[in-house]
Amino acid sequence: MKEDLLKIIEHYGVSNQLKKLSEEVFEMQEAILLDLGDTKSYDHIVEELADVYVLLAQFEEYFEISQDKLIAMQSYKIRRTLERIKKDEAC
Repeated sequence: MKEDLLKIIEHYGVSNQLKKLSEEVFEMQEAILLDLGDTKSYDHIVEELADVYVLLAQFEEYFEISQDKLIAMQSYKIRRTLERIKKDEAC
């Protein structure tokens, strides 16, 4: 899969795929906002989320970002947000 992701981003270019990511994020937001709670809505959200994940995976491979580095940064971001929530709740 790594090779496939690299082939796609190298073919279309980073700039184009970044534009595509913006489009797909918008479509995902739209699907979530229009969620009716039914199977069709759920499937649409899954499809749009998959599109976003595929594009993110392309950037991850292109910039050679390791899973360890990515997980560490995600953990940091989650902890930081939870600390902000804790401070908000204390006010």
